[in-house]
Amino acid sequence: MSSVPRVVSLVPSLTEAVAVSLPGLLVGATDWCDHPGDLDVVRVGGTKNPKTDVIARLAPDLVIANEEENREPDLTALREAGVEVLVTEVRDVPDAFTELDRVLRACGARSRPRWLDEAESVWSRLPDPAVGPLTPGRSTTAVVPIWRRPWMVLGRDTFAGDVLARLGVDNLYAGHAERYPRVPVEELRAAAPDVVVLPDEPYRFTADDGPEAFPGLPSALLSGRHLTWYGPSLAEAPQVLGAALRAAVR
Repeated sequence: MSSVPRVVSLVPSLTEAVAVSLPGLLVGATDWCDHPGDLDVVRVGGTKNPKTDVIARLAPDLVIANEEENREPDLTALREAGVEVLVTEVRDVPDAFTELDRVLRACGARSRPRWLDEAESVWSRLPDPAVGPLTPGRSTTAVVPIWRRPWMVLGRDTFAGDVLARLGVDNLYAGHAERYPRVPVEELRAAAPDVVVLPDEPYRFTADDGPEAFPGLPSALLSGRHLTWYGPSLAEAPQVLGAALRAAVR
């Protein structure tokens, strides 16, 4: 790798992490990489359908990817083109800090950025979720749709699910055999959660698109960037998400 590596990111949250921590290294990113807002790099397609030929022509020293967001055939094609690919795996908050440190060091960082230390400190100071930070004395039960038509929810072993658990949210489908199960909306309503958590990504739930499917149940509209991204947004995620959740369950 050259002294100033050329990096392509196929993961929006990692794009933000590298751009903020090591300005000037990124030469390519996906069409969905919208943070920082002034990022000026070659766009290489989507996370699920990157233009591997475009990436190869950029001659990057490293492509950073994620085992969940990116498809193995695309990553294999890049490797066969002689491109080094680093694949992250993030299933919980501690994984996020470990993998962010690994990515940034692979990109040439000589030390951890301040935002990463601050984010880790913020998460380590959260109150024990067992004391019920949202609903005093008990956990706050929830269903967490991430898509509709068909309805899909957070199941087991997900980063977003761990984020919510650490904020005192008991995902009623956390024990499901699948990570992102399809569940009929009638079943979701019948589960009678304390709150329906509706993030704005990957499906863009809004006040007019989502809550109406759960009459009589409070809905919390959450920032998908704070719920699902692992990057600089981690530092403010507990405050941002906690405020939205508290407002919904009161």
